[in-house]
Amino acid sequence: MSDITLAFERSGSGPPLIILHGLFGSSTNWGSIAQCLTKSYSVHRIDLRNHGASPWHDTMDYLDMADDVKQFIEQHQLENPILLGHSMGGKVAMVLAVRYPILVKALVVVDIAPVVTDTPHTSAVRALRNLNLAAVRSRRDAEVALSFDIPDASLRRFLLQNLIRRETGYVWRINLRALADNMTMLADFPVLPGCYSGPTLFVRGGDSKYVQSKHESVIRKMFPSSVIRTIVRAGHWLHAEKPREFLHELERFLTPVDKD
Repeated sequence: MSDITLAFERSGSGPPLIILHGLFGSSTNWGSIAQCLTKSYSVHRIDLRNHGASPWHDTMDYLDMADDVKQFIEQHQLENPILLGHSMGGKVAMVLAVRYPILVKALVVVDIAPVVTDTPHTSAVRALRNLNLAAVRSRRDAEVALSFDIPDASLRRFLLQNLIRRETGYVWRINLRALADNMTMLADFPVLPGCYSGPTLFVRGGDSKYVQSKHESVIRKMFPSSVIRTIVRAGHWLHAEKPREFLHELERFLTPVDKD
């Protein structure tokens, strides 16, 4: 049993659909996509542990994070939800589906494979931890201070969504220490017995390297009913870069699922 009670945002009505964000993200990142789904689904956007408004914890094992979501499903009495996860959230969704297949009606995995991935954000976490928050008077101050260590402006702005202002000054709403301590584990993927044979969609960005052709055999073995779609000229955050195309692939996959 998980000891984490996850924060979430709910919208819409209909069959349950759960959205799990990626590393450094939160439920707010998926607000626009969720809004487009609310006519057909009761959408639950979850903040995973150490992210958003959810509690902090020292460990970030995928088995534990999957149990967090399992407990959420049971606490809110969600019957056979559709699981949609991006990046880290996609790994959580895959682990949950394989370990507890009876709970999951269908699975959507966004730009991640059930394999070990690189840990390119270690230096970014270090930069965030080294930022002197006492000297930060505005978000602009933080962006300027981080520009040398995190030269990618879009990544910098994305990370700074986690910097929030309190009465005492700016604080991080992500648990940077836990992220740093668990970065190797977050790049990993656990060895799991069994498979998930329910309807499964993998959506990858054509310009992203997270789901490659060499990963397809592993995907087919663990998810024998899976289909893999590619959104051209899209990167890792394909749902933000190409929302129309992403929603098209989602609808194309979910329409027959909803009829079952």
